[in-house]
Amino acid sequence: MKKTFQFKTAALLVFALVFSTTLFAQQKPAASPRDSVSAAVAGSQITINYGSPSVKGRKVFGGLEAYGKVWRAGANEATVFTTSKDIKVEGKALPAGSYGLFAIPTEASWTIIFNKVPKQWGAFKYDESKDALRVTVKPAKSAMNERLVYKINGKGFSLNWDKVSVPVSITK
Repeated sequence: MKKTFQFKTAALLVFALVFSTTLFAQQKPAASPRDSVSAAVAGSQITINYGSPSVKGRKVFGGLEAYGKVWRAGANEATVFTTSKDIKVEGKALPAGSYGLFAIPTEASWTIIFNKVPKQWGAFKYDESKDALRVTVKPAKSAMNERLVYKINGKGFSLNWDKVSVPVSITK
């Protein structure tokens, strides 16, 4: 009886050690962790939820993210933009709700897209016919941002990654 108890105890310890080692080995940091930013702009609560990739020494725009092609404006799942009230983006109306946020970058201007399908994987099933709004904005040079980050301020929001900042204005 005592040997059976010792064997079961030893077996349980070995199992626990193997399980915990496997569990900890699988918990390495995500390459493009989800992030989110939220703030009040023009009387509305704005939230942007996105995957935050790193530059990792790569050429980002015109390289990793091709010019002239729809991009999910983040990594993995498409970026989700939510506004609690109706707003104007670059002077054009956008009703309250959640949207898939996409972009078409070029060197001189970017098309920012608010798509009626907020939850989708990347831009693989992006459907232009479901766009709620498209606006055109000018990118600007910025200090280096290793990780993609969205910033919200009193005038709107900006997408910042590598040495590029893309400001988008929001008003009532």
